[in-house]
This record gives sequence, structure tokens and C-alpha cells, in this order.
Amino acid sequence: MTKGGTLYYPIWLSYAAGVAEEAGHAVRLLDAPAQGLGMDEIFHKLLSFPPDVIVIDTSTPSIFHDVKVAVELKEHFPDSFTVLVGTHPSALPADTLQLSTGVDGVAVGEYDFIIRDLAAALASGNDLTTVDGLVWRDEGRVVVNAAQKKIIDLDLLPFVSSVYKKHLDVRDYFFAAASYPMVMIMSGRGCPHRCFFCVYPQVMHGRRYRMRSVENVVEELAYVARYLPEVREVGFEDDCFTANVRRVHDICELILARNIKIKWYCNVRGNLEYQTLALMKKAGCRLVTVGFESGCQQVLDGMHKDEKVEHYYAFGKAARRAGMLVHGCLMVGNPGDTAQTLAASYEFAKRIDCDSMQFYPLYVYPGTEAYEWAVKNNYLLTTDFSEWLTPDGLHNCVLNTPELSAADMVGLCDTYLKKYHLRPSYIARKAWQGLCNPSEGLRTVKSARVFLGKLMSGKLSRAGGK
Repeated sequence: MTKGGTLYYPIWLSYAAGVAEEAGHAVRLLDAPAQGLGMDEIFHKLLSFPPDVIVIDTSTPSIFHDVKVAVELKEHFPDSFTVLVGTHPSALPADTLQLSTGVDGVAVGEYDFIIRDLAAALASGNDLTTVDGLVWRDEGRVVVNAAQKKIIDLDLLPFVSSVYKKHLDVRDYFFAAASYPMVMIMSGRGCPHRCFFCVYPQVMHGRRYRMRSVENVVEELAYVARYLPEVREVGFEDDCFTANVRRVHDICELILARNIKIKWYCNVRGNLEYQTLALMKKAGCRLVTVGFESGCQQVLDGMHKDEKVEHYYAFGKAARRAGMLVHGCLMVGNPGDTAQTLAASYEFAKRIDCDSMQFYPLYVYPGTEAYEWAVKNNYLLTTDFSEWLTPDGLHNCVLNTPELSAADMVGLCDTYLKKYHLRPSYIARKAWQGLCNPSEGLRTVKSARVFLGKLMSGKLSRAGGK
């Protein structure tokens, strides 16, 4: 559950589903949260499709709920092989298997080819030790297979948007900062930067940025424009789409050369120059999401952000000049954070004045340097992952530092979130934006409705999260 109503696509499950289908396997992709499915509805949908392999995406805060789902599915389909995927099982594969005998295996890291190879091995009766990347249970013994190599040629993968078209409904998904409806795709995997908190580069994809070819990326934009005409925007969910600026220029120039008319957004570093932002804007980029994380230099240094506050201000000016909307992100609870540094970060947020700003506590996930830092210093309130969710399903803050308690962090995030977005000048700007651009107004109203509902009910004060 999220504060602004955001619901992400199951990107990685979708890629794996597409790869398995291309290999000749019959696949059903069910997104129960998006489709509002309970277990009974899932069982009903699978009556005509009893699965041989059940693949469940999970995360640290949802791990116990998802294992319970795996167990129930295993009880209904006892001959199936249940496998968990995602950041949590990748970081703690053996621990994950020990949660229940209803879980048969874990796919570690990028699992597109792991699931394909697992399905092939089970279908042919081959030894499962041949499936690289699989950690599995063999008569009570945990077997750790050889690691799966990272996919270098990402052009080998199907367009994830084609998987969405076949299996999902694009109107089920919403990102508060994007035009609705939208789709989320990847132009590359991995990130060369070394932010100590970021889970996907450390646990799933690595710190090498592997990129699809420019032609392949632009062709998928053309596919969306042609075959998903209801889609208003495409989101590039790479950890850092602009890690290779020359490639960004090439993508933009090819979009313009092919006259592809579709809006898009992407995740970037707060160091882009005007020339790049202006070209992106010309090629259809409507918004960039920036993880500023802090407005204090010493805090940025402590999290290995390798960025300068003065670069952020220069970026903000360049983005405004280019007419680019910016969705900013600020974190609470990083090394060196105090009430004073956070107050300074809020002043930074007001000064840089993004179209929207996100404030959330530091979430430390197993497999990251941030988690090791928190464990080493006894900053975790609990290592019982069942307590990482609130009763409402929001991400719970479980970090206590000497300077800031978990309650302090959540309280400050909620205070800054409200103060920022309820400023009279901000409200007036958003109202004018909605009048000038009804699509932007619809986006704002949909997100604000969820946000204000949680504000009125007091639920903002009980958890952090996007």
C-alpha cells in the first residue's frame, strides 16, 4: 500500500513470463493486488490451468504473507514446484526456504532465464542442479546451484509492454507523478553508482549498467504507441536512465527522427545539464524523478551518493529552463541525519521547488550496505520481518538511530510531506497547471484524493513509503 495510490507494474515477473512464453511454455501472469483477487479467485482462475511451476514475487516486508500464499497454492496444486523471486529471497535464499516446506526453491538475482530453465528441466525430468541461479530443497537438504550469469545482450528479451498487453490491464496501474494510464519498461539493468541503500543494484542487477540498444528501446516506444494507444506515458524504470548521457542523446535523436509521439519519464541523477534536459523534453520526456536524498553535503557523503548539493541547485535551474517537471525524493535517517540536517533538507526542498516531492524514512533491506550498517550499530528495532508492515499494509519504519527514533522519522516525513504540498503557492501552481493541462490536473486529483484520505484518517502518521 502507498500514500499516493501508486501501484507499480510487476516488471520482473512480466519479463520472466515473456521469456518463458518465447521458450514455448504456457504461462498465466496474475497480478492479484492490481486485479483485486483473493485466494478463492486465484484458485478459480487456475482451475483450467493447473500449474507445474508457480513463481511468486516477494519482498522483505511482505515475505511472510507471500510465503503463506505459496503454501496455499502448494496445497491446491501439490505437484507444482513453488519458487520465490525478488530482492528478499535473493539476499537470503536459505533463510527463505526455511520459512516453509511449501516453498520448493528460490531464484537468486535476475530470474528471467532461471525460470525458463527450471520449467525446461522439470518438463524433461532433468537434474535441477543444472539450473543456474536456483537454490532448492532436495529431500530436506538445501542445494545451492551455480550462480546465473547476468544477461549482457538485453535485446534478447521480449518487450515487456507486449507482456502487459497480453496478460494485464494497463488501467489497473498508477504512478502519482505520471499521466494515466501509463506503462513501465526498462532500457537497461544495473547502476554504476554506489549509493549504500539502493537494493536492486546490490542484490539483483549489479553495479554495471547493461543497456539495450538504442534501436531496441525506441522500437518498444513505437510498439506502445501503436498497440497500446490508450497509454498516455511510458516510464523508464532503470535505476538511472541517464547513467550514459551519450546514449540518452542517441535515444532522443532517434525518437525525433522516427517522429514517435509519446510522453515518457525516467529516473535520473540530479546533475544533468540544460542541453540534455532540453533534448529529452523535445523528444517527449515530460518528467524526471530524482533521488536527491538529502540537501546536506555531509549526509550525501555518508551514504556514498557521490553528488554535490550545488549540482542539485544547478540541475533545478536547468530543469525549469527546459520546461521539465521534476519529482524529487528525500530520505530521512541516513548516516549523519539529525533533526537539524532534516530541517535543512526541507529548506532545500522548498528552494529547489519540484513539481512534487517525496519524503520517506530510510528502508534498510537485507543484502545492502545500509542493512549491514544498521545491524552492526544495533539500529534495527526488529529483525522479525513480519513487523516490517503496518496493519494497514504500509511499509513500517523499523530504524532507530541515536539521533532519530522510528517515530521521529515517520513524524518528520509526514510533517514535511504535508507542509510541502499544502503550501498556498504550491496549491496555486498545481491549480494553474491543471487548468492549462487537464491531463496534469487529472493526475494530481487522483493522487491527492488518496493522499488527503490518508491525511484525514491519520494513516500518514503510522508509516513511511512511496
